[in-house]
Amino acid sequence: MRAKDRNLNDPLAWCPGCGNFGIREGVKQALEQLELEPHEVAFVSGIGQAAKAPHYIRCNLYNGLHGRTLPVATGLKLTRPDLTVICEGGDGDGYAEGGNHFLHALRRNLDITYLVHDNQVYGLTKGQASPTSDKGMKTATTPFGSDAPAFNPLALAVTLDTGFVGRGFCGNPAHLAGLIAEAVRHPGFALVEILQNCVSFNKVNTAQWYRERVRILADGEHDPTDRAAAFKLAREWGDTIPLGVIYRSKRPALPIPVRDRPADTKALLEQLLQDLD
Repeated sequence: MRAKDRNLNDPLAWCPGCGNFGIREGVKQALEQLELEPHEVAFVSGIGQAAKAPHYIRCNLYNGLHGRTLPVATGLKLTRPDLTVICEGGDGDGYAEGGNHFLHALRRNLDITYLVHDNQVYGLTKGQASPTSDKGMKTATTPFGSDAPAFNPLALAVTLDTGFVGRGFCGNPAHLAGLIAEAVRHPGFALVEILQNCVSFNKVNTAQWYRERVRILADGEHDPTDRAAAFKLAREWGDTIPLGVIYRSKRPALPIPVRDRPADTKALLEQLLQDLD
């Protein structure tokens, strides 16, 4: 199925100029590159404007609670290892409400791909500061400026030896598509942070602001298996912001045991009943 055939006709609930449009295009192109049909992929999302993204493509989707994307995806992958499982949400959904689940997903290294739309604010609930808001950023909840440094998910992921760590930009869907495809192919947990603008509530980190700073890592410039170099690159933020594969671990993905599930479930229930007696 080609990218253009994956559209749904539901009206888009995004502001004109929102970075989510470019991200949606990148996701559709990635699925085409991977030659994955809709029945072979399961998306899981939470709450927020970013979490709406899978609503607008032809796919299987579980849309759940705020910040609870990863535990649902974990259960889905363990019971249906044949499916390609992709999580999608925003920086608030994933790093604030879902921060604890994010930590343990990195640690487990299950074969799931997590696409995080990072616009540095809560876009759905009218622009409050998020974990990735830069220090000093003025928002509805930080009128005098955020007094905490921004959370760095990429550096944390490298620290925990996560399977795959990458960063893309909504303004370059073609590059983003290749990055997502590479993340899906990697056996293990894959984090793809996607920088995006929020035209309504973030007047600092605009699309133009990013275009003046992002740079795609050149071939041979960086060895993604070098953990120390990857950690340094993940912390590069300011005048230049690197895009591409930041880290690729040699740690094997969490194995999924193959069981006769109905028989195993029956045996487990019988054992529990015996224990209760």
